[in-house]
Amino acid sequence: MGVDLKVKIGDIVFKNPIIPASGTFGFGKEISQYYDLAILGGIVSKGITRFPRKGNPPVRIAETSSGMLNSIGLQNIGIEKFIKEEISSFTSFDCVSIINIAGGTIEEYIEMTEFLQNTNCDIIELNLSCPNVKEGCMAFGSSIKGIESVVSATRKVSKKPLWVKLTPNTTSITDTAKAAENAGADAVSLVNTFLGLAIDLQSRRPILRNNYGGLSGPAIKPIALRMVNEVYRSVSIPVIGMGGIMNAQDALEFIIAGASAVQIGTANLVNPYACNDIVKDIEKSLIEMGVSNIASLTGALKLW
Repeated sequence: MGVDLKVKIGDIVFKNPIIPASGTFGFGKEISQYYDLAILGGIVSKGITRFPRKGNPPVRIAETSSGMLNSIGLQNIGIEKFIKEEISSFTSFDCVSIINIAGGTIEEYIEMTEFLQNTNCDIIELNLSCPNVKEGCMAFGSSIKGIESVVSATRKVSKKPLWVKLTPNTTSITDTAKAAENAGADAVSLVNTFLGLAIDLQSRRPILRNNYGGLSGPAIKPIALRMVNEVYRSVSIPVIGMGGIMNAQDALEFIIAGASAVQIGTANLVNPYACNDIVKDIEKSLIEMGVSNIASLTGALKLW
């Protein structure tokens, strides 16, 4: 039996729903030495800011039970250098290219969105969800007003599709998703990491120098899965699911919960071949399930 892995999100067709998540795949060329990235449905850049950032001081990573905490702090080269030195390579892979941008002000989001209009990137992902910097995108993503202000402002200057990456560290994920939709988002991606803490017993201090960091990995999957389903049932725009996806079964669960596509994050840090393996294993799983079209599974969950 042949299996159709293609999914359509807005007007863009992805050859399959597997997309490496921002911050876990660099700019693609780092992983391209391991396998041909043409196997992927899409690729998301590391988070880019208006100006270069050194990020947070080390220690910036801490292992936890069934996951990890990170507090990188959006270390990056800034959007002007990215466009000058990296974007041509990033958009050359035979898959959909998505640029993740994070700002400290609405003006920065607008300016970066404008910069990207004349590039070959396919989609802009507005990061309104970073839990490991002390200012900026987290403030926007945690309030309805903040989300509406950023999305509506960038919508006015963007001809490219806008995805909005949502934080789970909020009172209501459905309310923030609706705010993004009402302001003009073409899709929402969720969830980013949960704010967490790890403690060193000897020093009685946080392991991370930034004190708190973003929890990712298998530990957050059940919560992320629930949030994806809640948002799917609350908005009419596509949902991109993420949060603890480590294998094909995890990915399929998110799709059944309502995701049109999924982003794979921490799994890439454990196994550089993770996304490659998941694409291949999903096809095998669908054959075993007797499913010929993966898009037919989106939102197939039957609640009691």
